[in-house]
Amino acid sequence: MDVEKNQPVYFEGVKNVDSRNADLPTGDQSHSADNWYTSDQVNMKPVSFKNVYGMKIVGNLFTPKNLDKSRTHPALIVGTPNGAVKEQAANLYATKMAELGFIALSFDQMFWGESDGSPRNAMAPEIYSESFSAVADYFESLEFVDNDKIGVIGICASGSFSLNEAKVDSRLKAIATISLTDMGAVARGMRDAMGKSAMVDDTSKERTLENSGKTTEYTSGTPETIDENSDAFSKEFYDFYRTQRGAAATTTKPTKTSFIKLLNFYSLQDLDTVSPRPLLFIAGENAISLGFSEDAYAAATEPKELYKVPNAGHVDLYDRTELIPFDKLNDFFNANL
Repeated sequence: MDVEKNQPVYFEGVKNVDSRNADLPTGDQSHSADNWYTSDQVNMKPVSFKNVYGMKIVGNLFTPKNLDKSRTHPALIVGTPNGAVKEQAANLYATKMAELGFIALSFDQMFWGESDGSPRNAMAPEIYSESFSAVADYFESLEFVDNDKIGVIGICASGSFSLNEAKVDSRLKAIATISLTDMGAVARGMRDAMGKSAMVDDTSKERTLENSGKTTEYTSGTPETIDENSDAFSKEFYDFYRTQRGAAATTTKPTKTSFIKLLNFYSLQDLDTVSPRPLLFIAGENAISLGFSEDAYAAATEPKELYKVPNAGHVDLYDRTELIPFDKLNDFFNANL
């Protein structure tokens, strides 16, 4: 039985983390795509705990089976891509890092998966950022975690949320981002493409309609279908989120009236204040999102590193184990935690 300081609430039993739907297309399994990877060297335990606002976060705690709980160890917080759940990419990273000897925890963001929050699929960047501090709070309740050695792996948008939180929580000692996506910049790009006021006006009208009883409307996210005329972006994300490769209990589509909140989210502003804590930006050299990692690297101060993965795109780094540089992550956290 685990020794804990504050007795966080646990779920009973261990769920099957492999929730593939056999009715879906198989998806591209090249480069050892293995989103549903499990390891006989690792224990996985579903856990839950509260954020600072009293909302329940649900996660999976991964520990090496040979973990010596009589002493303390480094621990890693693993954040999901935007609109994803812990079963999509985050569990894989947490399992692999636990194999390398780290304690790791993946979690569902607020408003998604099994975590609290209403309406479902709401975008709330401040609360998303707070989740990383909430996991640090939880780690501090475990006797076998070294409170001075808590690191972060932020996948896709979780990179921007974790960087944002690191600016206000010095307990996050080392941050590595994977396929970093600045969701504020994404939203502002969409706004500018529509015209400066069109997006805001449209969303404001939608909010009025929904307050009058209209069914909730969702926006952006991964398309439900693709064809030969679909763009490369749609095809790349469809192959993960809409096939057996990575499909899970999520739509990836946020509510329209909450997506607008991202316009006020500036995760890369004041990024220099995170120094002297080290930052590692990992991105595929062919990724549509590479510019975000380059911008973050430019905004940060030392110590920092930008590592471009050869022959990799954005989603490739979600689950293609031949391409994901786990050795690089291992070296980074061993050196800095």
